[in-house]
Amino acid sequence: MSTKFKEMLFELTEQLNFINLELDDPIAKSEKSIDITIKVINNVKKQFLKNKSISHDVEIDFFKNIKPKFTALYIYHNAIFKIETKMPHGGDRIIRKYINKELKNLKRYFDNNLDFYNYHRTGNTFLDFKYFIRGNHDLKLRLDSFYFEADHNFATSHDFKVAKILAHDLVEVYLESKLLNMGKKKCKEKSQREPKGKMVWTGSKVSLTEILYAFQTSGVFNNGTAELKDIANYFEQVFDIDLGQYRRTFLEIRGRKTDKTKFINSLQEDLIHRLEKSDETF
Repeated sequence: MSTKFKEMLFELTEQLNFINLELDDPIAKSEKSIDITIKVINNVKKQFLKNKSISHDVEIDFFKNIKPKFTALYIYHNAIFKIETKMPHGGDRIIRKYINKELKNLKRYFDNNLDFYNYHRTGNTFLDFKYFIRGNHDLKLRLDSFYFEADHNFATSHDFKVAKILAHDLVEVYLESKLLNMGKKKCKEKSQREPKGKMVWTGSKVSLTEILYAFQTSGVFNNGTAELKDIANYFEQVFDIDLGQYRRTFLEIRGRKTDKTKFINSLQEDLIHRLEKSDETF
């Protein structure tokens, strides 16, 4: 991903993180997230269309790996908005039935697009020239109706389908989390078995904050769309630590004159030293 678009995605994710902190109501949160995401996508479109002449490799990379990450965020928040606004008012049985129906809808889309799911998941490239070059649509390749309504200067036959794959993964996690929380509330017990030992973070909070921001920036959770707050909460629970005002800590890290990633650099040095030890055991 080009540096320009990577920075735009990072900034968008940060804005969505702040919305998540600011608002508790899922419908209001989704509405605001949708509005901001649409504005950023329009800006991405303007930036991309400034390039009047690009190679096929650059075009494929943009529509396969860059644009879908932005579109997926729109699809995800729009899906959550629809799910929450249609959520029935009733007991757990009614709500559980509704959520399971939504999960079945995701499964149906997966089944109807299984060939492309396999192509995308396995990292194939031999059909990229058909899927991710503008104007190369093939009606035999199961096109979404959205393609025929899109601006073909900024759409290929399958970039939206990639975005839906990414978004559906997130929606599935969202729905399954709601079911899990309902089960926890009803049973008043943890849904997962406790580990035998407890892992407590004994390093500094600043060091763990470095790791927190590195993971979130690199997009290693939930296809790069995991919110900073959720990752931080997960770290706090797993490592039994209160990170406190980790955003302020990040500003202090950013303000370092030298060695901004001090802890991450030390991890690299320690691991390289271990790898180079000839008598290292597994």
